[in-house]
Formats: sequence, structure tokens, C-alpha cells
Amino acid sequence: MLGVTFGRPDQWPGQDLIGYSDEFDSSLALEGYRCGVFPMPLDPSSGDMGWWSPVLRGLLPVKGLHVTRSVRKSAKRYTTTVDAAFDDVIAACADPSRPYGWIDERIVDVYRALHRGGWAHSVETWDADGRLVGGLYGVHVGGMFAGESMFHDPVHGRDASKVALVRLTLELALVGVELLDVQWLTEHLGTLGAYEVPRQEYLRRLDRALALPGLRWHQYGSLGGDELVTAWSHAAADDSATPWGAQDA
Repeated sequence: MLGVTFGRPDQWPGQDLIGYSDEFDSSLALEGYRCGVFPMPLDPSSGDMGWWSPVLRGLLPVKGLHVTRSVRKSAKRYTTTVDAAFDDVIAACADPSRPYGWIDERIVDVYRALHRGGWAHSVETWDADGRLVGGLYGVHVGGMFAGESMFHDPVHGRDASKVALVRLTLELALVGVELLDVQWLTEHLGTLGAYEVPRQEYLRRLDRALALPGLRWHQYGSLGGDELVTAWSHAAADDSATPWGAQDA
């Protein structure tokens, strides 16, 4: 069930930022997800951590991910793995040269701790030369996965983050996770099938998802592009791969 550490949702302000704190560690971050909020730093000079629950929450349907012909073609150039290089993925996501970067040292340290505890996962995309050219990371609690950030190498990794997302949705479909939280709807995510729901609807779905067990990912190991697309297509078409029904259909 939903946590109450951050107060009652009906008393939250009618804006995306619902509070802030000078305290921040892995336990509080994990509790935040159980309450329907996530951390994102405020002004670096303040030292405070912001806690956010968007009034309109972005979701991505696991089995309804839009995988274009172009992405399927790009996938053939890559190999994907799970939890093989978490530190490298979050470091790439935190690259200060990226536009609108928000991941600071506090975030990196806390999510590395969550990864060591088995809560945070990464998906990696590698090219034929063994370069890490894309990836993503996020947090898995019960029947919910909260995507935090993704990246791709602009020179060597065309569509590499999208291919990582295909691998993520494969893993989530196999363990019955259908609440894939992407925080805010962006134009880029919209092309992949993302949509918005009001805060209360998100919290209702989260409450249901938290009642489910957080099953261990199948972790196929290294998957070539053709293997990935085939496995994803089968999982997306197989209703039995989702033990609690297509809630986001």
C-alpha cells in the first residue's frame, strides 16, 4: 500500500513539487517511490533535495511500447545487457555536458546504493566494438518500475537508448510489471507511446502495483539485436506473461 512518509496526497500542493528536505539517503529515496514521489535536486546552491509528484504523471505502457521499423533495424547493430555496468550508465546519464542535466553527486551515490541493494537496475546497449553507446536506469518496487534517466552516444549510438528501452520492457513484461513510470511526458517519450494520467490515477495504480511481489528479473544475459526483437515481440503478444492483467492497455 501507499506510504505516508510524505503526508496525505490530498493535502499536497497543486503543483509538481510537493516538498523538499535537507535529508537524502537511499532509504528515504526508496520510501519516496512507495509514496508516489521521486527525488530531484533543487537549485544546487540551496543544498535541498526536491520531492516531486507531477500533477500529470507520464506513463509508458510496457506491452504497448511503439517499436518502429527503424528501431528494429538499429537493434541489429547492438547487444543489450542488464545490470552489467550500472556505474557507467549512471555516470553517462550524469555527464555535466548534457543539456538540462540534473543528476548530481548525491543522486549518483544514492542510486548506486540502491543498485547494491537490488532495487535499482540498469540496461546497457553495446556496439559491435564493445563500446557502451546507450542505456538507462531506474528503480523497481513491487509491480512498478520508475525510469530515472537514459542516454545515448550521439556519434556511435543512434537509437541506442530506444533499444535499451525495448530490453527494459522485455524484462518488465516477464515479471508482470506494467506500471512503467517515466515522470513527465515529453515529445520524445510520446513517440514511443507514453501518455499522461492525473496524479490521483497514478497513485491508485501505484497502490495496486505495490501489493505485488517484486520478482527477480529473468536476465537473459547478453542479447543480440535479432534475439531481443524476437523475445520482445513474443512477450508483448503473450498475455500469460503478465500475471495481473493488462492494467495500462
